[in-house]
Amino acid sequence: MAKVNEAAAMEIDDPNANISDQINPKFSINERAWSHAMEKRQLPDGPNARQRIYLIGRLRKAVKWADLFSHLCSVKGDSRTSLEAEAYASYMKGNLLFEQDRNWDTALRNFKSARSVYEELGKYGDVENQVLCRERVEELEPSIRYCLHKIGGSNLQASELLQIGEMEGPASDLFKSKLEAVMAEARSQQAASLTEFHWLGNRFPITNAKTRVAILKAQELEKDLHGPSADSVSAEKRLVTFDKVFTAYHEARSCIRSDLASAGSAENVKDDLNGLDKAVSAVLGQRTIERNQLLVSIAKSKLTRRRDDKNEKVTKPEELVRLYDLLLQNTADLSDLVSSGRDRKPEEVTFAEECELKSLAFRAERCFYLARSYSLAGKRSEAYALYCRARSLAENALQKFQAHSKTDQVMIKELKTLYDECRSYSCIEHATGIIEEVKAPENLSKKISTISLTGADKKVEKYLLEKLDLYEPAISESNVKAVPRIEPFPPAFQSIPRNPIVLDLAYNAIDFPSIENRMKKDKKGFISRLWG
Repeated sequence: MAKVNEAAAMEIDDPNANISDQINPKFSINERAWSHAMEKRQLPDGPNARQRIYLIGRLRKAVKWADLFSHLCSVKGDSRTSLEAEAYASYMKGNLLFEQDRNWDTALRNFKSARSVYEELGKYGDVENQVLCRERVEELEPSIRYCLHKIGGSNLQASELLQIGEMEGPASDLFKSKLEAVMAEARSQQAASLTEFHWLGNRFPITNAKTRVAILKAQELEKDLHGPSADSVSAEKRLVTFDKVFTAYHEARSCIRSDLASAGSAENVKDDLNGLDKAVSAVLGQRTIERNQLLVSIAKSKLTRRRDDKNEKVTKPEELVRLYDLLLQNTADLSDLVSSGRDRKPEEVTFAEECELKSLAFRAERCFYLARSYSLAGKRSEAYALYCRARSLAENALQKFQAHSKTDQVMIKELKTLYDECRSYSCIEHATGIIEEVKAPENLSKKISTISLTGADKKVEKYLLEKLDLYEPAISESNVKAVPRIEPFPPAFQSIPRNPIVLDLAYNAIDFPSIENRMKKDKKGFISRLWG
């Protein structure tokens, strides 16, 4: 490396050297070293010990070339280029210390130095450069906040750390790997205080540390689904959060069942573990229902929204029918799970009743969208009957919801809307069926009048091989559904000779020798020879 620095110093002192020829190779080598480091960081299971040594080595090389690049720009470049190169070198130094997990104050100083340079550069120049500098400032913010957290100068909560981890940037992989370690450490510390799991008036002790961490992780993620800022989160992000919640609860269940297998003959421990397993499974069932309800709301929005993009997938009523089938199955499973057991508390009885009420609402919704699918298929009588059935189910569910002690106003509002829609659609379906029935004889007579008994009016189109003298496309355009006529296939039957033609040609070409001398000659008398 010393030889490289000496050669670089000679290039800097050379007045005849081209600036671009000196700057570009250094920057390319630096970016190459940085890319190699990020490649190891992005491995599926993370870098192992040997790969981590290689990663840090490449980051060190990137820092050295960034320093050389900054020095070269300060000598040969203008003031703006020199400042950008200095910020770039500071950023590389901060990333190296960030990965080494030490000297957080020095890393913070480097990140702040880079941020201050980009903030000043963002005030001048054209609009494009200003936007790029602001983006760089936003990308540096998570690293600065994390360094402050490690130093102890910031009291960041776990949710704030998660929000920082969702930010994107060139060093997001480095940051996320550190964030996962910090979150695991924070959960382990908080899990020490989580000794019981509360569910429907029951308290189940949690003795396994892994189970505590998994349940605590799921509860933290649930705050994003049911917290005050849940309405501002997009549906796609909520689905991703649901998947993370499912993973955490499944991990907790696997730990609980491992403890059950190793519990032995301790009945009290087994009872507590069975109760905890039941509670975690019930919460998992609740989140599954909530996720499927979110999928239903997404499908409904696509069903009613006018399709502007041709590539956008159209939601059919059959898809909503399948989603409501899943909801009915989830509700039945959850009700069976809660109803199992001998000593049931009043909270469990109330929860089972709520599950039954939800199943009534889901049945009405399913019947409604089943009617819509029949309507789109042109089956008026079936659709009308299903709309009437859906209205009856909605009315029944609405009455039971209003009579229940815990009134769900959102569900009551949805059922009222469903009842009105069922009534409107049933009237429309009835009227459409009557109109089609009245017009049926007229349409039938029109179709019969166009039928030709001889078929002479049908124009016979020639195939491509029969009209080679005409320049016409044999394959129709994309918006025309006509079948291309190139050659009839399969070909028509034709009569062929009984014997193979090849053998006939061979037989005709053979010159057989004369055998008349071998033939037996009959002796004839004078009279027979005379008369022939």
